Amino acid sequence: MRINVSGLLKSAIGTVRDYRLSDTVNISGSDSLVEGEVSLVRTDRGVLVKAALATEVELSCGRCLSRFRLPLTMRMEEEYFPVVDVMSGGSLTAPNEPGCFTLDEHHDLDLTEAVRQYALMAVPMKPLCREDCSGLCPSCGQNLNRGACGCVDQEIDPRWAKLLERQLSEDQ
Repeated sequence: MRINVSGLLKSAIGTVRDYRLSDTVNISGSDSLVEGEVSLVRTDRGVLVKAALATEVELSCGRCLSRFRLPLTMRMEEEYFPVVDVMSGGSLTAPNEPGCFTLDEHHDLDLTEAVRQYALMAVPMKPLCREDCSGLCPSCGQNLNRGACGCVDQEIDPRWAKLLERQLSEDQ
């Protein structure tokens, strides 16, 4: 996911270059195809990247632990800063901002890490294989999406019995 931007760095501020992106990125332990539109804008400090991207990541369900593929869409906006002046070849200092992205010494803009970070932020905290996932039986571990297990209902913990009685009386 590398784009050489030396020509863009020599252009006037506000110059825009558009690209179609299709490449793989290791997002959550496996490679995922990332596709979309990328727009690069020359700024006074570097290159602003605006992108609308789509991918799929393989995850484990938060209830039943099954592996499934989750489609993700991301809108990305990041500024990349040069470390070498494109005209003179002299060194430049990147802004003292934590987590800022830089262009390498050959004026290549590498989107891989930014795409990975945006994709990880787009993943839900508790991913579900489907909205009505039944999860696992707490006794035997059977995946309840595949059918009921043979477990007998357990007795209610006596500490919770009063709450159950109250709920049953409210339901009547």
